[in-house]
Amino acid sequence: MMKLLILFAAQFTFLVSGFISSESDSLFSFSQNDLVSVNQLQPLMVNLTLIHGADSKGAVCLDGTLPGYHLDRGFGSGSTSWLIHLEGGGWCNTIRNCVYRKKTPRGSSMYMENQIPFTGILSNKPEENPDFFNWNRVKLRYCDGASFSGDSENEAAGLQFRGQRIWLAAMEEMMSQGMENAEQALLSGCSAGGLASIIHCDEFQTLLPKPSKVKCFSDAGFFLDALDVSGGRSLRDLFGGVVQLQEVHKNLPKNCLSQLDPTSCFFPQNLVEHVETPLFLLNAAYDVWQVRSSLAPSTADPLGSWNDCKSNHAECNSSQIQFLQDFRNQMLDDVKDFSKSSQTGLFINSCFAHCQSERRELWFADNSPLIDEKPIAVAVGDWFFDREVVKAIDCPYPCDNSCHNLVFK
Repeated sequence: MMKLLILFAAQFTFLVSGFISSESDSLFSFSQNDLVSVNQLQPLMVNLTLIHGADSKGAVCLDGTLPGYHLDRGFGSGSTSWLIHLEGGGWCNTIRNCVYRKKTPRGSSMYMENQIPFTGILSNKPEENPDFFNWNRVKLRYCDGASFSGDSENEAAGLQFRGQRIWLAAMEEMMSQGMENAEQALLSGCSAGGLASIIHCDEFQTLLPKPSKVKCFSDAGFFLDALDVSGGRSLRDLFGGVVQLQEVHKNLPKNCLSQLDPTSCFFPQNLVEHVETPLFLLNAAYDVWQVRSSLAPSTADPLGSWNDCKSNHAECNSSQIQFLQDFRNQMLDDVKDFSKSSQTGLFINSCFAHCQSERRELWFADNSPLIDEKPIAVAVGDWFFDREVVKAIDCPYPCDNSCHNLVFK
């Protein structure tokens, strides 16, 4: 139990990074696969740096404070390589939600931790992060509520929706820190940050020198425009509010907007076909954020018939499992065309999880989730360095006993 509590404290920030405020107070526990020794729970702690002068460009958090990032310098063979990881944390789609959010680390640098642990894809330990451990590794904090893509304001509520400007100011900062000379670079992100890594992927490539090897990686960012348990579209309603409130349409791909409405172009299933830069999608087929907040939110399930299933997949009845299998099938159908390109990568496992690149146990460990005997870190590394073509799709639940499934209390 003590090991479990220590693990919870060390990794809490990362596990909740994809949840909107209505879900962020949930408690959860881990399967026994997640128990590791205390000695392995000593991650590198990296200081917060504010982007001074960003406010002069209008690049500010929801409350007007400066945006921030955490940078650990690369060394040796990785000194000219850069990993930019975009933090997740849901979205705010109404004035009320955004006002609430600006009193949290997801809306103001006043509330951000001074130090955060670098684990998983951000780790500086080769035994935990074999391909990227000695790169320049950056975590860009998320404080705009629209996947770094809005550009508007609401003066009456004192809200600044400046995600696009934060993104640009942060990239300018990284270029001044040495990224302008990068020989290779990877833009990654988790959850809302995973969506942002898709939105900004081609833009990221244009920033780097021409000979650079540049790719993008989205973890738990493939949100589906799917029917919820009531037959409605809860996530489309949420995304529609975000896009309208924060004027996200200004920064979505024009080739998508010429075919679809702005809300549709905020969904990755409609974005990925327009991304020209090599892109890797990592997603759990039964993404717990989408199960809890998109497929069966309380608004779509007022009687709570899905509560037990949402908290623990082992409590799902046969009809609920079938509903989740249909969701998985939609995900696989939506990536079918994307996967045909030789430059794209896939790792879709049949786990009840969310944000699998940020935790050591899921990224690269002796008991990490596997597809065809390959853990996530190896699959992503093989794809980035062109060692192998990676199109890893798991068999459907419950076939995979390597999963680390989240169980909520």
